[in-house]
Amino acid sequence: MILVASLWAVTFATERVAQVQPPATIPALFPLGLPIDLVKCWSSLFNIEGCVLQISNSILSGKFENLEAPCCKVFSSLDANCWPQMFPLNPFFPPYLKEICARIVPNPPTHK
Repeated sequence: MILVASLWAVTFATERVAQVQPPATIPALFPLGLPIDLVKCWSSLFNIEGCVLQISNSILSGKFENLEAPCCKVFSSLDANCWPQMFPLNPFFPPYLKEICARIVPNPPTHK
């Protein structure tokens, strides 16, 4: 429960930081790879009204039926390098959510 509460608090704190500060990278956390702009990662979810709340409620309740297609579409399009930084306390959540979202927003068929 503490893990879920921490994630929820980080989610809403990040929204406030994104509104106050310009995007910044944190190169010290990524010595072997490219720096990830954490604010940019979160901002795409905040651009969809209610998306962060839908994800937070899903985490808290364990129920994902209230996720809407626009939120799933944006979450699924996030760079996978964002996920470990966005959800550091639960590395299994992003792939699971992406799998749930694939059912809500299936890939369009390819045309030959």
